[in-house]
Amino acid sequence: MTAHPPLGDAPRILIVRLSALGDVIHGVPVACALRAAYPQASIGWIVEGRTADLLEAHPAIDYVIRAPRGWLKSPRTVLALRRKMRGLRFDVAIDLQCLTKSAIAAKLSGARRRIGKAGSDGRELSKWFHNELVPVGGEHVIDHYLELLKPLGITSPLTEFDLPERSSDGLLADQILHTEELPRGRYVVMNPGAGWASKIWPPERYGELAGRLERDYGIPTLAVWGLPAEKPLAEAIVAASSGAARLAPPTSVLELGAVCRRAALFVGSDTGPMHLAVAVGTPTISLHGPSIADWCGAYGPHNIRLQVRYESGSAQERRKADDSAMREISVDMVEKACRQLLDASQLRRCA
Repeated sequence: MTAHPPLGDAPRILIVRLSALGDVIHGVPVACALRAAYPQASIGWIVEGRTADLLEAHPAIDYVIRAPRGWLKSPRTVLALRRKMRGLRFDVAIDLQCLTKSAIAAKLSGARRRIGKAGSDGRELSKWFHNELVPVGGEHVIDHYLELLKPLGITSPLTEFDLPERSSDGLLADQILHTEELPRGRYVVMNPGAGWASKIWPPERYGELAGRLERDYGIPTLAVWGLPAEKPLAEAIVAASSGAARLAPPTSVLELGAVCRRAALFVGSDTGPMHLAVAVGTPTISLHGPSIADWCGAYGPHNIRLQVRYESGSAQERRKADDSAMREISVDMVEKACRQLLDASQLRRCA
């Protein structure tokens, strides 16, 4: 392993986490920790797709390099990304993803120091492209990512997200609340969609939960959705809620963050919107079947992760599984968790 000189006061650092929304949000505390340790640093991030919108608004990040989907299959695009990154003269690249594709991106940056994960955490061919391999632990993926900062002298940093809110996103969120007659700080956001069908909790259970929360707490629900295919799930929540739930209009990621920021509570499975709710400080309950709750659930001691059974197997097997593991989570269990977080929130307001 090559010995490297210590960083100066203004290092140029590239973060590599190409996708997806939830995983990119998990990496945001890395940017915050770098900014806190090196206030004069120039920090860049290479990312795919619309998740770049979230990063471009972040105060800890100076440069967002947008990589189109399928970029590695296009020599012209690869050369363009290489030229752009090398023009930014990065000293260090930190690969949070540690797949072959992400490691190639780190190599293309021209950074002399390329930090990745040692052992089985360095997947596929990633270890061949990095020259500093870090043994990482951490019970949650966020802690796992933060350990990659140890070679830069950053140990046990605070976990901060510091996601900003643009005025336009706040105005839209306030308009939604006004239109749907939702009191600020006194409504629940429910997100029934997920990237895997095996991660979906039945929408009629969300609807039953919404009815109970309005009956017992007087708190209405806003059912949110992202892709058009998820809209019927949100509509099913409304239909099963006995009038307790409203259907949200379509929102961008940043707009959804503003909606969540104003909510009393968020309930959803292991998805990007759930991690977004955590990042903006909304008390969150995450529901798990084919993902491990302690590894990728709602981060932090003030949130609740619910799991009865883990749907084990390879990623492909878990993706293609049915929703039986999710169905083992009962409405009673989720209602109890909601009551716990709502009561804790009330106590904090009274303190």
